[in-house]
Amino acid sequence: MDEPAAHPMWFPPEHPLAVRVRALCLEYPEAMEVISHGRCTFRAGKRQFAIVGVGPDPAVLFIPDDVERPALLERDDVFVPPYEGASGWLALRVEVDAGDWTLLAELIDTSYRRVALQRQLRALDAAAP
Repeated sequence: MDEPAAHPMWFPPEHPLAVRVRALCLEYPEAMEVISHGRCTFRAGKRQFAIVGVGPDPAVLFIPDDVERPALLERDDVFVPPYEGASGWLALRVEVDAGDWTLLAELIDTSYRRVALQRQLRALDAAAP
């Protein structure tokens, strides 16, 4: 029996976009990185809160706040990604050298908070200055 074809590795762990996103994501309590479907994904426990890349496009997927979603979709650099978009995810196009890293950090924070367990949120809030 043939094994299923592996997903192409669009953004391997050493890609500059993955490195920058990793620095943001792994600061969160119990966050971990898992390679899935050819991309670096970041999880709070078992639930994903950030994904690097949409196919070959440099973008970061995140779970937005429901209230902020309409405003985000008005931006030229935000779009509904295939597959994950059906579950409410959005993606922000970001270039390593020219991206809006402040906005991305805020979006990742919101996304983490949407999926994190209560103990993870307590640890995050306790660590805040």
